[in-house]
Amino acid sequence: MPQIQQLPPHVADLIAAGEVVERPASVVKELVENALDAGASAVVAELRRGGMGLIRVTDNGCGIAPDQLPTAFLRHATSKLRGPEDLGKIGTLGFRGEALAAISAVSRVEIRTRRREDQTGAALRLEGGVPGGVEETGAPEGTTILVRDLFYNTPARLKFMKKDSAETAAAGGLMQHLALSHPDVSFKFIKDGAEALHTPGDGRLDSAVYAALGRDFARSLLPVKGGGDGVTVSGFITQPLQGRGSRGMQVFFVNGRFIKSQLLTAALEEGYRNQIMKGRFPGCVLAVTLPVTAVDVNVHPAKTQVKFAQEQAVFNAVYHTVLDCLAERGGPVPAAPAEPEKTVNPRGDFFQSMDAKTYREQGAKPSAPAPRPAAPLPAWNTERGGLKLSDSAPPLPRREERPAPRSRTPFPPLRGDAPDSVLKRDAPEVPAAAPPPAAESKLLAKPALPKEPVLPEPRPFVPAIPQAEVPGQETLESAGEAPWRVAGELLRTYIVCESGDGCVWLIDKHAAHERVNFDRLKAALEPPMRQALLTPAAVELGREDGALLLEHLPLLEEFGFSCEDFGGGAVLVREVPADLDPGDVTATLEEIAGKLRSGRSPAERRENLLYTMACKAAIKGGWKSGPEELRALVDKVQSGEVRYCPHGRPVAVKLTRYELEKMFGRA
Repeated sequence: MPQIQQLPPHVADLIAAGEVVERPASVVKELVENALDAGASAVVAELRRGGMGLIRVTDNGCGIAPDQLPTAFLRHATSKLRGPEDLGKIGTLGFRGEALAAISAVSRVEIRTRRREDQTGAALRLEGGVPGGVEETGAPEGTTILVRDLFYNTPARLKFMKKDSAETAAAGGLMQHLALSHPDVSFKFIKDGAEALHTPGDGRLDSAVYAALGRDFARSLLPVKGGGDGVTVSGFITQPLQGRGSRGMQVFFVNGRFIKSQLLTAALEEGYRNQIMKGRFPGCVLAVTLPVTAVDVNVHPAKTQVKFAQEQAVFNAVYHTVLDCLAERGGPVPAAPAEPEKTVNPRGDFFQSMDAKTYREQGAKPSAPAPRPAAPLPAWNTERGGLKLSDSAPPLPRREERPAPRSRTPFPPLRGDAPDSVLKRDAPEVPAAAPPPAAESKLLAKPALPKEPVLPEPRPFVPAIPQAEVPGQETLESAGEAPWRVAGELLRTYIVCESGDGCVWLIDKHAAHERVNFDRLKAALEPPMRQALLTPAAVELGREDGALLLEHLPLLEEFGFSCEDFGGGAVLVREVPADLDPGDVTATLEEIAGKLRSGRSPAERRENLLYTMACKAAIKGGWKSGPEELRALVDKVQSGEVRYCPHGRPVAVKLTRYELEKMFGRA
């Protein structure tokens, strides 16, 4: 039977050192943190051969008394704790009293130190944890520690060391984090005789970011400041368009301590939801400050993880700080346009839609408009869906000849919060007379000629779009010019806009309208209006997808679908959202089934459905759009209301006048 015995002190020291000293970067971390706790305003760290040959850390802190030097290298010896009550309010970076003992146990250490009030300094040498005698020596104010031949007496650990370049890079990354967490301290990092990092120590975080992370990253940052419930958040975050391929540039500090926290990462990325491209991650340098009693730092040997007493408060502080910053600075904010003149508009409901609650209160039928001598209301877009005629329009006779070509109008009317500067929709001229006789059906089958000039098909750019006069409606004219001008449309997909500051904007109209739909659906308190299908559609999706849709019937009801089981994995659809083309029912339900499969929570599944419905109801690239619809989307983008599509892709691309002139060699 094996005998239980106490380990020799030297073996115990080696075991403890293995937990504290993982690699040369661990030594640098412990020594630099001790320097910061000593009140240093300047710290220099030097490495040779990746730290395996030499690690030198010099600071101008308070120093150590000569008679306390041997004690400083004993296990569990520290000046930062006095009793158990101090464990609940740790405000220093180091606190365990194991760093110097663990480092000296696996290396050869030399320390020189001098206090401000002493005339001479003191020196001490240790080898394998065994100290020599304290010697009087000349030394500058502060402390200098040299660590040579790391792991010379633990060959098992040497096998796991990486190349010198990798170990140096790890130590350099650590010095960057320490420099960012303490911008009031000047840090210098020297590797193999070459200076790799030098921060000014002027107390400005932006200066530290510039020196530590580079100019390009610093120029992409937005300053943030906020908080709540005793939590303060400050620092910088990247612009949504500057998303990165990994989370490597997410730097968090809690009370001046660099940490890795899934909570803070989740709060940061939640603030970027729907504003950053899928597969891209935001960068940040965020400092979270809260009472020392509200955070526990004694949960990990490397001291890079913490526990919060109020996790929800910390999450909300970071989330709302990021969200508010992006809302204020994320999009173009031009000068406010002049207030439009109030005019009498007989078609005031043209560019508005009725909310679902009012629709139901009126018995699923809007009230008849006041009599007017105008022409009947124009038909809805017949190319994007089935025939949708206004209730006030007279019934058309059954036509025997070939039906008229369907016109392609862009997107369903926006909500009632459309800007006043939006012009009225063009409509074909229809005389306000009784239904035409059958003999004239052939003439009616031809589309009405618009009053604007018809451009040839190969020419995508429209330099100027005239405003058509529509019987029975008046055009709203702005009292003053808008701070932007719609110059035309390219490839029937991109809007060309000229802003007042001389910049040219290319706007993706599908992405912009998709975002408008997404925000409207997400903010809706009532289910959307529905359209009943003349013939219920039987959609065959397979047994698994069909069962999945039937399992989420209440969720589909929220989005305007009325479905029931049709057997054999098929779903019978009786009603669809009013904005959805009935011809897209099958494709939409297939996509919805895929989104439901990928959603891990009810909230995630609902948001996935929002993506699908917003995309299906948006205008598509290649569709011809009227000038008033182009103006509506441009107004949304230029006002900053629309900046990114729901998937985080940019809606607009901005070209300055200088960039344009540079392309043509004029600058």
